[in-house]
Amino acid sequence: MTARRGVRALLLLTVVCGGAASASAQDAPFVSLRVFGEASAERFAAVHSFDATFGQSIQPFYGGGVEATFRDRVFVDIGASTFSKNGDQVFVSNGQVFHLGIPTSVTITPIELAAGYRFHVRRLAWLVPYAGAGAAWYSYKQSSMFAQPSDNIDTRKAGLVAMAGAEFRLQRWVGVAADAEYAHVPGILGAAPSVSNAFGENDLGGIAGRIRIIVGK
Repeated sequence: MTARRGVRALLLLTVVCGGAASASAQDAPFVSLRVFGEASAERFAAVHSFDATFGQSIQPFYGGGVEATFRDRVFVDIGASTFSKNGDQVFVSNGQVFHLGIPTSVTITPIELAAGYRFHVRRLAWLVPYAGAGAAWYSYKQSSMFAQPSDNIDTRKAGLVAMAGAEFRLQRWVGVAADAEYAHVPGILGAAPSVSNAFGENDLGGIAGRIRIIVGK
């Protein structure tokens, strides 16, 4: 009788565990596609250059993208954002900034491809921390009134990004994520006779705080 009870208990445990595994697999499909819109505030590494041109080194970006999650653990996402603003052309001499009163337009468009991991905590089912890293391709365009075509800038460079944050599920199909991102994009600034060259700054990256609205499981 004892052996039979043991076999029955084992079979019951197998059925229960199998059912739980099936339920878990249903809750987290192998692949889930989500779309997102995002807004961020980035403090550029080229602090002095952006301070001189725009009056401050923290500027906004807006964009969106698509993300794929695998078993709600591993994620891969691709996104694009943009920053566009008119500033003032300046001249730097011995560290002193002289404003020339000539409008300058700058547009920055990053495209980022990142992968990472989502950390599930049983007691915090509504909150999912995550971390990841990847590559970025930055487009930088700058033009000034009265400038010669050769004086304007239109260039692209690749760099690296890393991020960490957490996602809060508002409901089954909608979530909000907040994270911090670090970007390193050297060599895109610093060409003579630009302001960034005068300050010895060549990195277009920086540290950003991002908010995402996510639609999808």
